[in-house]
Amino acid sequence: MTGKSLSERIGDLGRRLAVEAHTAWLAARDPRVAWFARLLAVAVAAYALSPIDLIPDFIPVLGWIDDLVILPLGLLAVRRLIAAPLWSELHALAETASERPSSRAGMILILLIWAALLAIVYWAVRTSPLH
Repeated sequence: MTGKSLSERIGDLGRRLAVEAHTAWLAARDPRVAWFARLLAVAVAAYALSPIDLIPDFIPVLGWIDDLVILPLGLLAVRRLIAAPLWSELHALAETASERPSSRAGMILILLIWAALLAIVYWAVRTSPLH
């Protein structure tokens, strides 16, 4: 069997939804898109990027259903309200943005800075005469 594993397919779906949500965000900011499509695109992109869900993810099965149903339906509605050539243009921009290299070294540097700041705060509290 040469197909992808379930975890690989779920990862691919997540990446596709992320690109589609980014496309919706780009559409919401594009003046060529009608105002009602922009409004819906903002709502869908905000829902996709928000850490708050209608049904919390810690609830088994139901927590994922809203992400697997509401988000794709919202993206489909936004896509139908925007002209196909414009959606293709915005989608290409979103795909290009998703392919940009990320810097692991930069991420590690930022994490080290935060850890150092936390250590300084901890040291300041521990050595404070008020403690």
